[in-house]
Amino acid sequence: MKDSIEEIVATMIHSPHARAATLRSCSLAEQSAVMTALSPYVQQQLLHELTVDEIVALVDHMDLLTAQKVLRRIKDTRRRHKIIHRLKTELKEKVDYFLRFHPKATLSLVHFNYVLLSADSTIATAGDAIDAHYKETGKFPEVLVHESGTLLGEVPLATLVRERNSLTLASCVTPVTTIPFHSEVQTIVDVLRTSKRKKIVVLDTDESVIGIIYADDTIELFGQLPLESLYSFAGVEVSELPFDSGWSKFSHRYRWLIVNLATAFLAGSVVLLFKDTIDRLAILAVYIPIVTGMGGNAASQTFAVVVRGITMGQISLRNGVPAIWNELQAGIFNGLLIGCIVACISVVFHGSYMLGIVVALAMITVHTIAGVAGAAIPLLMKQLGKDPASVSMIFISTLTDVFGMLSLLGFGAWLLG
Repeated sequence: MKDSIEEIVATMIHSPHARAATLRSCSLAEQSAVMTALSPYVQQQLLHELTVDEIVALVDHMDLLTAQKVLRRIKDTRRRHKIIHRLKTELKEKVDYFLRFHPKATLSLVHFNYVLLSADSTIATAGDAIDAHYKETGKFPEVLVHESGTLLGEVPLATLVRERNSLTLASCVTPVTTIPFHSEVQTIVDVLRTSKRKKIVVLDTDESVIGIIYADDTIELFGQLPLESLYSFAGVEVSELPFDSGWSKFSHRYRWLIVNLATAFLAGSVVLLFKDTIDRLAILAVYIPIVTGMGGNAASQTFAVVVRGITMGQISLRNGVPAIWNELQAGIFNGLLIGCIVACISVVFHGSYMLGIVVALAMITVHTIAGVAGAAIPLLMKQLGKDPASVSMIFISTLTDVFGMLSLLGFGAWLLG
């Protein structure tokens, strides 16, 4: 970092017209530290200039009590409520993901009972922050320490009581175990089991603090974990085990199979709709599995990327339009490339350039649909409160199959009939 937090704050105080630009030139961690160090008046001026997205990202680095104080500076009530709703939604989604390991895990396992103070704060300052937190919540908080917005560790309450008030927190910091909320399940469980510390800090992707979990509360709960991610993709219940009875397996699976049956009939109805076309142009039947198979593969690629973004907390339906648009473009480009290849093969082996055009147009269409559906449906399922991994592919595969056959047979009836 080129300048210290104190230097950045001094620059912003003496250059009011460049405050927003100066703040934007800092990293998110530095921004939160700078904002905390500014006076309420300067905070209010800055918050007026920043966008909602910028404020959400900035405040996300603060502990809840500090964030609450900063948000009070926003005079526009509707704007403030919009920001608070965004923060609550994103925080809940990340905590829900972190607690995905066990069906009995709840939000209450992650505690927000902490204050985040800079390393150059004194023990007296920490005492004031603890007192304010206790008055607000009725609980004594954990004291976490940061330097320029980056977590350093914690200061135990026993140390705060024992040391002199003028001592800085930097000289009292002890390490604290941290876990990124998006870590693999087994990694998190291993840390929980092997850590000798009483608490573990859950971090966001930008290494800001999400919350604290206490090891004693969680080790027994997490215990032996089922392979949920593998089960969810297959539409199988998490509670189903290899040696369950046949009836138990049937009761867990039949609903998804019925849904799949309905979607299969929907795809089959497209073939029935173009029965006469297939009778006249039997060659088109050769390309049905090629078009639908390529559409399914393309959709799977998009689906994997989007679901990973959802689990990482990077994307939601609210901010997902650019991602959907990008996947649509990628689908068109892939469709053009694959379509040209298949068209050339069609011309070589079947001697008909019009058949090549029909197949190429079908490939472009199915890849475009695959890109849009593979991105939009998981986001929509997440917005509706459903598990995007377990239910999305049924609808995605239906769309690619239906539109793949519809485009192939439709273009065939139009251009070859």
